[in-house]
Amino acid sequence: MKHRIEISVASLQEQLDKERRLVSFDSYDLSVRQLLEMFESGEISIPPEYQRQFIWDETRQSELVESVLLGIPVPSLFMATNSDSTWEIVDGVQRLGTLAHFLGSKKLIKKIEKNTPLRIEGLEKLSAMNGECHESLPKSVQLMFATRPMRVTVLNDKSDMAVRFDLFERLNTGGIALTNQEIRNCVFRGAFNDDLKRLAQDENFTSVIKLKPGDARNGTSEEYVLRYFAFFEKYKQFDHSVKEFLNSYMQGAAKKKLSASNERNFRKTFEFIAGELPKGIVRGNRGVTPVNLFEAITVGCALAMKSGKKLKTGVLVDLLDNSDLRIHTTGATNSRKAVTSRIEIVRNALID
Repeated sequence: MKHRIEISVASLQEQLDKERRLVSFDSYDLSVRQLLEMFESGEISIPPEYQRQFIWDETRQSELVESVLLGIPVPSLFMATNSDSTWEIVDGVQRLGTLAHFLGSKKLIKKIEKNTPLRIEGLEKLSAMNGECHESLPKSVQLMFATRPMRVTVLNDKSDMAVRFDLFERLNTGGIALTNQEIRNCVFRGAFNDDLKRLAQDENFTSVIKLKPGDARNGTSEEYVLRYFAFFEKYKQFDHSVKEFLNSYMQGAAKKKLSASNERNFRKTFEFIAGELPKGIVRGNRGVTPVNLFEAITVGCALAMKSGKKLKTGVLVDLLDNSDLRIHTTGATNSRKAVTSRIEIVRNALID
């Protein structure tokens, strides 16, 4: 037993040493005014996916203003460094947005999609501020607020992209949590990400992919396109973790524009599927496309096309309820064997 404990401790220490080396942070104390100047100039940015997180009402925003003035500790703002040395906010959208809403210029207020400056309401300790905006406060209070320090912790560019994804995921504490694909859209920004968004609008793709109403604008469509390419190229290398598999693929492809042949194959694949499955990739009356079934049908079709053989028509409808395919697309089916089996069942049915 003692030997097993020693091995476990050694293993843990090795993991700690390895992972800690991947993380590199810098910390700063910046005044409210400095933060907002950087935000307005573009030196600090909010990823588009985070815009929908600014949902604090006026009372909650007013409470933050009160806390800053009273010197009550406010949680650090977390940023990540971009390749051009600008910062991208990871955690603190509500706080930064509130500061901009209260003290920001007209340009900055417009940037956070507000029409007018914040008017304070609902305060108990500083009740004399209720009904006031920044411009109507005494100059001494305005200066006090503008010069209050805010702690900023920045993941610098020495940290790898996997760590950056981890940071976005762990610190994703906004009022509306980001999906994994929205985080990828922030972390792995580039030509490939733009192509994912563009192909997610493909007419045939949208006709066969049936999503829940709440998934229409949260990156789910783009993740389905990503799944298609990742599994089409590397399904035999898959090993249990879909999130890490997709992250790894997107990180490798991030800066490269999709090749013309890959885009052509994507469009041909979904044109074929749309013709064969006019009701979409769904089973029974569920009305939503199961992700494992999506991978099987789409990647299986793409591989069949890649073979150069003539594809059989009229078989996909029956395949949706094929007992063998159902076994490999329902339940705990994220193993390499299950992924390989479900994709090749479809491929083989189309070309045998």
